[in-house]
Parts: sequence; structure tokens; C-alpha cells
Amino acid sequence: MSNDLSTDATRASASGRSDVGRVPPPPPRRRNLADAWAGFKRFLRTEPLGAVSLVLITLIVLVAVLAPLVAPYDPLLQNRTRITEGPSSDFWLGTDDLGRDVLSRLIYGARSSMIIGVVTTAASLVLGTVFGVVSGFLGRRKDLVIQRVMDSIQSVPPLVLLLFMAVVLTPSIQGTIIALVIVITPSFNRVARAETLRIREEPYIEAARATGAGALRIMGRHVLPNMAAPLLTMSSLLFAGVIIAESALSFLGIGTPPPTPSWGLMLSEGVRYVEMAPWMVIAPGIVLSLAVFAFNLLGDALRDFLDPRLHR
Repeated sequence: MSNDLSTDATRASASGRSDVGRVPPPPPRRRNLADAWAGFKRFLRTEPLGAVSLVLITLIVLVAVLAPLVAPYDPLLQNRTRITEGPSSDFWLGTDDLGRDVLSRLIYGARSSMIIGVVTTAASLVLGTVFGVVSGFLGRRKDLVIQRVMDSIQSVPPLVLLLFMAVVLTPSIQGTIIALVIVITPSFNRVARAETLRIREEPYIEAARATGAGALRIMGRHVLPNMAAPLLTMSSLLFAGVIIAESALSFLGIGTPPPTPSWGLMLSEGVRYVEMAPWMVIAPGIVLSLAVFAFNLLGDALRDFLDPRLHR
């Protein structure tokens, strides 16, 4: 037996390899809160545009959470004596066709958009990641079935599928969330599956298998933590897409139902009075554009920060 081992070692050295007796490298070190905080500070220092986007997003979230304290008026309160009144000291952004304060409706509209965006993105992230990891790690029939379902969803144009689902589920916040989750989940699934196929070939996965770790343990302790970066970047980018999609559905009258404040609904109501009261369109349009810009900017900054291939 010793002769066999020496022969293997001789062959390995002759071929330029030293695989005999080599221990596979350990998995990446787990990060704690101190590492996360240090990484966050480094992100703010190296990505100034990302820092600006975080300020804008934080402001929008705070306004949404503190809407009852920040809004000067009830967003549903109608003042028929002050219909389509321009900006003034009483109404900073004017009133709409029913005498409602535009600023108050913008603030409460941020709450609707943030709730739909957070719930939709979180649900799509969880579903898409679970399906992608199971499909990529276990493969075979599970991979075939899951991917054919995802392909069938993505084969339909997103806008057509959104309109169909929104009509079937009736206009409501819950129906809008379900329709958006169905459309967005395949995108997360693609990324999660691709990352799983890459990670499962790493040496530390082989080492985990050699120690007797099961599939669930490997997926939970090694696969999921190591795909967090691309999923985080994609979440930020898709969050902006969710806001646009929700506004589009509300603009068409099949999203957030009136009189619930929504930026898309405000745009839809203001189009009819664009010549008489342009502030009804300008205000929600600017806020919607800023929100989408902030999340897209954050996604780009996260991509540059988390992708080592882009570091110079």
C-alpha cells in the first residue's frame, strides 16, 4: 500500500499537481455584525452616489411611516369650495379636482407604494430563491419541472400578464401584490439557480458533503449565504420596477382602488386637468421619478461595490 501511495505522489508531482494529501479549502468565513457595519461604512465611503440614494430612500420611507404625523390634512378630506386651487400657504402643492390636498395625498401615496414594493419584493425574493436553489442544487426532475413553469410565465409579455392577473384578481392592493409576485418571481429564480449551479461546484461544498452534511444543511449554511450579493442587488433594481408597475396599474384603474392615495392614481386623475391644474400631474410625477431613480441608483452602486471583478 505504501508503494501505491508513493507511486501516486510521484505521478502527481510529475504532472505538476499536488492534489495528494491536500485538504480542501474551508468555506468563506461567516460575517458578524461588526463586519457588516464596517462594510456599510466602506460602501458609503467608496460609493457616494449610493450614499445619496440611501438618503433619498430613507427620506421616502420615513415620510411613509410617519404619514399621519407629517401630512398636513386628511388625504381623503374634500373641500368643494377650493377645487383645483394652486399652491399656496394653505396648500403647498395645491388641491385636486375634489378639493383634496395634493401634498397629503403624495405622502400617503408613498405609504401605499412602499408597502406594495416591500411585500412584493420580499415575497418574490423568497419564492424565487427557494425554487432556484432547489432547482439548481437537486437538479433532474425538480429542475425540469420548476424551470418549465418559470419559462411559461416569462414567455408571456410582463405587461399583458400583469393586466390579465390584475383584472382576474379585481382592483385591490392584495390583487396588485399577487400579480406582481407572479411576474417577478421568475427573475429571482433565474439568478438563484445560476448562482447555485456555480456554488455547488466549489471545493467547500465537496468538503461539506465529505463530512456527511445533508442537502438541506448545505443549501442553508453554504449556498444561500454565498448568493446574497447578487440577490441584494437585484432586489433593489426590481423594487424600482415594482413601483413603476404598481403606478402603471393604478394609472389604468386596475391597481390600487380609489380613493386610496397612490402616485399612479394621482397621475391618472390629474391627466384630465393637466391644462387647468398642472400641479396635479407634476407633483406625483416628480416624486415617482425620484423614488425610481433612488432605487436604480442604489442597485447600480451595490453591483459595483459587491462585484469584485469591477474593483480596480
